[in-house]
Amino acid sequence: MRTQVAIIGAGPSGLLLGQLLYKAGIDNIIIEQRSADYVLGRIRAGVLEQVTVDLLKKAGADKRMNEEGLPHDGIELLFKGKRHRIDLHGLTGGKRVMVYGQTEVTRDLMEVRAEEGLTTVYEASNVQPVDFESDRPKVRYEKDGQVHEIECDFIAGCDGFHGICRASAPQDKIKTFEKVYPFGWLGLLSDTPPVSHELIYANTERGFALCSQRSATRSRYYLQVPLTDKVEDWSDEAFWEELKKRLDPEARANLVTGPSLEKSIAPLRSFVTEPMRFGRMFLAGDAAHIVPPTGAKGLNLAASDVGYLSQAFTEYYQDQSEAGIDRYSEQCLRRVWKAERFSWWMTSMLHNFPNEGEFNTKVQEAELDYIVHSEAGSTSLAENYVGLPLV
Repeated sequence: MRTQVAIIGAGPSGLLLGQLLYKAGIDNIIIEQRSADYVLGRIRAGVLEQVTVDLLKKAGADKRMNEEGLPHDGIELLFKGKRHRIDLHGLTGGKRVMVYGQTEVTRDLMEVRAEEGLTTVYEASNVQPVDFESDRPKVRYEKDGQVHEIECDFIAGCDGFHGICRASAPQDKIKTFEKVYPFGWLGLLSDTPPVSHELIYANTERGFALCSQRSATRSRYYLQVPLTDKVEDWSDEAFWEELKKRLDPEARANLVTGPSLEKSIAPLRSFVTEPMRFGRMFLAGDAAHIVPPTGAKGLNLAASDVGYLSQAFTEYYQDQSEAGIDRYSEQCLRRVWKAERFSWWMTSMLHNFPNEGEFNTKVQEAELDYIVHSEAGSTSLAENYVGLPLV
């Protein structure tokens, strides 16, 4: 087989890249080791920046998002028992975020790809990017007992943190930066109306909590828990009782509980790979960087990577220019590190850190008090939360 761009990974970043390339007239094939059902079954984030919304529109995958997504003009910070609203829309000159689940984004991208008859190979095993430091890269994989090879001009590694693409990069040419946090997020998904029409980020003496949502009838809640906790340690009843203890009286009274559709514990880490290009293989999304979910940046960073990469490939094929692919890594990393900083800052400000003591608690309270009572502080949070522009 022969294609122009071989994309490894059929998550939202790989699917979005494939659709953007198709719209630009660039042939591509996606190779995914898991089944389509498995990819759709992964529960992930649900806050989309305007950049991501615009890219989905450009990809022709925004119809259902526009019908069912929930535009949000603000968020609420809860500390010392009281909520304080951050007016995202007013502080950023009219920008907002869209609440729409990553699962739904993935489903929409799968459907438009299928409608166009584009090739996606699911359940491919032993996927290997090869010869990517030459001008004739290939992707090899096994399917139905046979070895297949795709010749291509470029390889896009959109296969996530545990994928083969970053692992295949020459060890003498790659550098990683990592921070692991001493806690995780216990998440619960339920078919219950959200406790508030906007997200609530809570800093409490019992630990962080987040009240989020996927729709007007489906909610997603999170609790900070020790890394030693197991999902089976937490019954639905125990989760709801602990969440109530971390909310203000009004939210506690408005909380509607119900059986969980899914519960899981996710550890928190900050991780960046430099560079994001190795010859003719380019890393994008979680393959290159991970952020703690506190800043709602994971999917949005992946989308901005894909935005840069699709533009770079378009310039290469339409203008015979390599300028975009040459600056891809530097361009992405500039944005990545700003999002890493914001996510680290939000995490540091809102969570309980074991062994940090009362001094750290007082500093957090002072930081939160400054943010909600300073227009400059509120604006800085707001402009980072809605997403910095692509430059």
